[in-house]
Amino acid sequence: MCSIIGYSGKLTFAAPLLVESLKKMEYRGYDSVGIATLNNGSILVSKGVGKVTEVDQNMQLNKLPGAIGIGHTRWATHGGVNDKNAHPHYSCTSRIAVVHNGIIENYEELKIKLERDGHAFKSQTDSEVIAHILEKYYEKYNFSIRDTMTHVCEEIRGSFAFVAVFDNGVIAGARFDEPLIIGVSQDALFLSSDVLGFLKYTDKAIFLDNGDIAILENKKYTIFDNNRKIITRPITQVAWELGSAEKGKFAHYTIKEIHEQSDTLLKPFEASNDFETFCKFLNTASNIYITGSGTSYNSGLLGKLLLSKYAKKKSEVYMSSEFQYFSDTVEPNSVVVAISQSGETADVLHSVKRAKENGAKILSIVNIPTSSLARMSDSFLSLNCGPEIGVAATKSFMGQLMILYNIVFILSNRSLRFSVKDQKNLQNLVKRALDLNDKIKDVVNSFDTNLKDIYILGRSIHYPIALEASLKIKELAYIHAEGIAAGELKHGPLALIDKESVVIVLNPNDETYQDIISSTNEIKSRGAFIIGISNLPSDLYDVFIELPETELYLYPLVEIIPLQMMSYYLAIQKQLDPDYPRNLAKSVTVK
Repeated sequence: MCSIIGYSGKLTFAAPLLVESLKKMEYRGYDSVGIATLNNGSILVSKGVGKVTEVDQNMQLNKLPGAIGIGHTRWATHGGVNDKNAHPHYSCTSRIAVVHNGIIENYEELKIKLERDGHAFKSQTDSEVIAHILEKYYEKYNFSIRDTMTHVCEEIRGSFAFVAVFDNGVIAGARFDEPLIIGVSQDALFLSSDVLGFLKYTDKAIFLDNGDIAILENKKYTIFDNNRKIITRPITQVAWELGSAEKGKFAHYTIKEIHEQSDTLLKPFEASNDFETFCKFLNTASNIYITGSGTSYNSGLLGKLLLSKYAKKKSEVYMSSEFQYFSDTVEPNSVVVAISQSGETADVLHSVKRAKENGAKILSIVNIPTSSLARMSDSFLSLNCGPEIGVAATKSFMGQLMILYNIVFILSNRSLRFSVKDQKNLQNLVKRALDLNDKIKDVVNSFDTNLKDIYILGRSIHYPIALEASLKIKELAYIHAEGIAAGELKHGPLALIDKESVVIVLNPNDETYQDIISSTNEIKSRGAFIIGISNLPSDLYDVFIELPETELYLYPLVEIIPLQMMSYYLAIQKQLDPDYPRNLAKSVTVK
């Protein structure tokens, strides 16, 4: 949620670069946009509600003069969506402008004190408080930015990453529980919430730790802690290539990333992942807890079933938003497996911290090896699937499942067929599933555009896929969708089924096949429209989507693909933007 970019250098004028950088980070989710630039000692601010392109056209953002600046896309948490609440925020004297990601928990009491001292606020945000506190200490400490930043970070409470531009040409930033990264090139320095903000200009990044404060001045950067002690952080060369963040021949990132899965599913095995060490932690743990949010939670559910069935390992799976309330009761010899695409999800980080403090070992499955989650883990595995721009996770879900399958392969003493050769065969199976694209498009085009409800049925290892499919349909097409454990139909959900219902049944020919057929008969008798996703046809299906033959335990990897594509084309049918669903963000960095 929210994007931050700060720039100081000689590559170009600041404004066009800031606008372009914010476009690269649009996937994070936002409702308003703004930039501030420094020109001849004056800070100029322009901002508004809407997409980056829209606000740029209306406000001429890229025309602001100056070679130093900051930019922001805002996701509203405090105060409504309007121009005044958009970032950046000025201090009273306009000598400082600030952009902020996170939540300042004590902003109300700080605001009252500042107003008593004569400060006037123009927005309803918690973020504006930072600008006024900066001004207060900037004047008190004779314009020492180091002292100013230190005192501000001591005074505010909550989660934050903020970047400020000062009228003397200095850019400064600080982080606590929110990501902030320095980009380093020969001719410029950047401060960003995401490497995509500066990846066009440099692949050298410094990932700031919690409590770090950074000052960018005269093409040099200084990092220090809240005790004013200068510290060093390593420069990391970011492996992602900018080309993988472009849409190429595809109309949207979402469908591009769906089709990338035939390549990215093998990427975890091309990274320097230490599966053996990861699995040793699991083997010696007294208890295994798996946690994640959204798609990552669904992959965790499948992981639990696979671990139990094939590796004889018991585990518990919890949504991170719920796990945080009792993660402090996790036993010291336990292992927590945290799954997160970004590695910055607030609920996940909060849960993991509490479990770690209680003595649990932390393992993580992430796409970004330099993320906060990876860095606090005792061992982590990287999806290595490159930037995922579409808000709805697709290729990262595939990567998570591939890692989980390989973990089960190792823990089951390699009783599953999952060697390198079999992984290559699976790649071909995924390509065959992707060939269903036109079929899925035609099926969706036959639907009533006013379709309101879709139900997806599955049993055993297919149930988490039903949940993931329902999540995708809700995210992208704004249609009520529900993943149902088929055996629970008679315990309530069957009351919803009528002639207006569309029901998708996940029915590969495994041990669940006949039970699903029985459920399908019950649904058919009530007049529902039935889509069967299986490797076997049936007269019960109004539409049959044929899956390629594979090992029975691998069908979840294949059956999710037509469901992802169906979600995408449902969004297109309704003329929605599948890349940026309303009210949603890619990385939920606030609780």
